[in-house]
Amino acid sequence: MKRRKVYRVAVAYVIAAGGIIQLASAVFPAWELPNWTLRLTVVLLLLGFPIALILAWAFDVTAEGIRTTPKLESALPSHRRRNIAILSLAGLFVSALAGFFLLPLASAGKMDKSIAVLPFENFSDDKENAFFADGIQDDILTNLSKIGDLKVISRTSVMMYRGNTRNVREIGKALGVSNILEGSVRRSGNKVRVNVQLIDATNDKHLWAEDYDGDLTDVFRIQTELAHKIADALQAKLSPMEKAQMARRPTENGEAYLAFMQAHNVHSAYDDLEKLKQGEQFYERAIQLDPKFALAFAVYSQLESWIFHTYEPTPARREKARTLAERALQLQPDLAEAHLALGFSLYYGDRDYDGALKEFLIAQAGLPNDAGVHLALGAIQRRQGNWVESTAHLEKAASLNPKDIWALQNLAINYELQRNFAAARQTIDRALQVDPKAFSLLVLKAKIALEENGDLSVAEKTLAAFDSLPRDAVVGAAGAEIALGRVGTLLFQRKYAEAAQQASKISDDQVANYPGAACSKYSLIGAARMGVHDEAGAREAFAKARSLAEARLKQNPDDASAQAQLGEALAWSGEKEAAVAAAQRAVELLPESKDAFEGPEIVSSLATVYTIVGEHDRAIELLDGLLRRPSSLTVQLLKLNPIWDPLRDDPRFIELLKKHGGSP
Repeated sequence: MKRRKVYRVAVAYVIAAGGIIQLASAVFPAWELPNWTLRLTVVLLLLGFPIALILAWAFDVTAEGIRTTPKLESALPSHRRRNIAILSLAGLFVSALAGFFLLPLASAGKMDKSIAVLPFENFSDDKENAFFADGIQDDILTNLSKIGDLKVISRTSVMMYRGNTRNVREIGKALGVSNILEGSVRRSGNKVRVNVQLIDATNDKHLWAEDYDGDLTDVFRIQTELAHKIADALQAKLSPMEKAQMARRPTENGEAYLAFMQAHNVHSAYDDLEKLKQGEQFYERAIQLDPKFALAFAVYSQLESWIFHTYEPTPARREKARTLAERALQLQPDLAEAHLALGFSLYYGDRDYDGALKEFLIAQAGLPNDAGVHLALGAIQRRQGNWVESTAHLEKAASLNPKDIWALQNLAINYELQRNFAAARQTIDRALQVDPKAFSLLVLKAKIALEENGDLSVAEKTLAAFDSLPRDAVVGAAGAEIALGRVGTLLFQRKYAEAAQQASKISDDQVANYPGAACSKYSLIGAARMGVHDEAGAREAFAKARSLAEARLKQNPDDASAQAQLGEALAWSGEKEAAVAAAQRAVELLPESKDAFEGPEIVSSLATVYTIVGEHDRAIELLDGLLRRPSSLTVQLLKLNPIWDPLRDDPRFIELLKKHGGSP
């Protein structure tokens, strides 16, 4: 070993490698190289150590060049092989030992750049200023979300910690962050005081605390200074674009800003139409006070798109959302929220998924840590059939908003439609830990039990739990869906008389504000009455369903869902040609090639029409395709849902069940 100078090479290699690691630790961050490059450098140097020892043993550097080390006459071949093996093992052992110490050191200087901003306390004499404290917190979150080098937990996930007495370590662990920002706000007239403190959640150590005083419009300066100080404390790099975005003031009008904050405070009540309409009034006041308030125009547009999508799919709502978004972009072309607003207008209003995706990607560049942007990207990409990319964005949204049941529910739906039921159940259980009584989650859990195993017991338990609640505890969309779900469950159990009775108890007012719900009510009544052979009652119910679908189509002729409902009502009424034409028109309006998320439901409706009118071969062909692609259709549902009863004795249907893993 001495003769072959292996010891000298080993010492020289260690000294040189140490120098390279020190140099890389200083230079790589300055060049803004990703963290993995330093780890890769260390790993490559460790792997090179045994190779250097073997080369030192095998070769000599001489004045004539690199030559093979001459062998001693006394060295036996077996001894040489043993020496090489020992040398290799020794090199690998030293490398592994060094790696155990060096790799942690290479990451030691890396600060965990994750943060949650807890709800700010309202210390104002006027307790109604709570909305102002929430607004300050929300604006700080928005500024931090613009910093790509940070991980910032979204507002929804931190609001549950308002007034929470749990210690910072527990909160940090629950949210998956290492840093917590706490604060308070005191407002008196036009004067504002903001107190903040940054805490290391891993050890409950206060990193710094600051007080800021100023006028109402000084809030923007305070928020910018805070974002910079937090970024410095967490060693997060700010790009020139990020600095410019945070320095820009959204408005110079204090009253407009207050109106905007009030609007934003009620905007989060997505399932309360009355509160959303209050938000409209506040946004309207904000843009009247400052006609150049681009951010207000943008968020107002997002609200209009949501109302259009969920409650009032009218041309007037769609046009208003588009106009507001375009005005925001005219005022501030690089405003991320404005591109997000235009994306939602294209998504909900026009079903222009390519155009919406383009706008959402622009918004992502400006708001890389915004969970809502990732949620929007995931929603668009699954409609385009890009399920892998969609699921990745929804997982990102759930990581940035770990306590938001909406993000987790959307992720669970992705898994459900891809028939990854284990992942879907696990995700729903995560969400139920946040809100064990969340209606939408309990319904989805029951739905997955039906799709996976044909298990009706989960639905029965869910309905029983809601039955035990006070009548006014489950209202709105939830109340309508529970009522319809109860009838559907009874139909699955072939309890037709009871289903007809329950369906008749659903008031028209209960389903009036939810597109398609009233039509579904009368279709269910018709199906139940068919089950008890009340043909006159069934015809009457299907006629009502038909008139409701036609009324929706007068408002929006391109509504594929209304066309599908019309097709089913016509099929039950015995109007075969008109039924098939309506259902085919629905598929033309929303083909799977255009929308891989809702498109399968429209195809399933066409298969239903074919089944009702006796075109069994065409129905089975469509069902076969749906079972091959992501959709909510499963073999268990084919066996359970009475809508497919006319196919039961068809050999092709029996073969279909066998082919896709089911028994006849």
